[in-house]
Amino acid sequence: MVSLLIILICSLFIPGIIVKTKALFSGRKGPGVFQPWLDIIRLLKKGSVYSSVSSYVFQLGATTYLASVIVAALVVPFDQYPSVISFPGDFVMFAYLLALGRFLIIISALDVSSGFEGMGANREAFYSLLAEPAFFILMGSLAMFTGYTSFHDIYSHLHYADRYAVIIAIISGYVLANFTLVENSRLPVDDPLTHLELTMVHEVMVLDHSGFDLGLIKIANNLKLVLLNTLSINCFIPQDWPVALQVITFLLLQTVFAAGVGYVESFRARNKMAMNPQFILSISAISLILIFVIIILNNKI
Repeated sequence: MVSLLIILICSLFIPGIIVKTKALFSGRKGPGVFQPWLDIIRLLKKGSVYSSVSSYVFQLGATTYLASVIVAALVVPFDQYPSVISFPGDFVMFAYLLALGRFLIIISALDVSSGFEGMGANREAFYSLLAEPAFFILMGSLAMFTGYTSFHDIYSHLHYADRYAVIIAIISGYVLANFTLVENSRLPVDDPLTHLELTMVHEVMVLDHSGFDLGLIKIANNLKLVLLNTLSINCFIPQDWPVALQVITFLLLQTVFAAGVGYVESFRARNKMAMNPQFILSISAISLILIFVIIILNNKI
């Protein structure tokens, strides 16, 4: 429960820090850190409007998406504290819980018969298809390196498995950080501020969602951003540190990540659409290099 609690707490201010950072770099005061959640509360007070051509699938999409992210959060540990759901191979369940929510959002976008939402759904599915191998190759590498196959055991033994553990942890954190950007449709893959449907990915998929349903989707997005970044941050916090130091370090790294995302989105343009597959595949390439290095370190070849 500790991991779930800290993820929920971070989700309250991490999206706001990104917005605030972008505002400061553009010379504006910007909204408060909690403004994204105030917007969500406003949406939750409204009703939802459904297209006459949509079915019950569209109405289930937002709820299922949020539910899948919440259950996935139960699988992620925080340092020495195990997750609520923990068993050998639990990272496979984690990946496909997120895939379930993504699938429902994709078919919800297709259900309203919108050409623009269909394009966004196509890109979401394609980018996820390219990013998924990077996650599984990386987790397989860490499982081979530590000798364990659950999130909690992998992170518990990552820093003590070998003298090369620090290098392995840094590379793993880098891969997971980029995986987080891709899965949350942030720069350089997608620009959350763009309103041109022809170049949007995630935002264009939810054009027909409104009111309460749109609020649920935004909550899920905030949780998913912190959730996936937690996987990256866990690579940098050793288990033998005092609990207070672990919590402070975790909050600090989450804040640094949010400020970094805000900085990048202030000064960098998004990739051309044709360049996105190459960028995502480069993450998988780094994971492949890592697994070969670990095979060599383990004297498997």
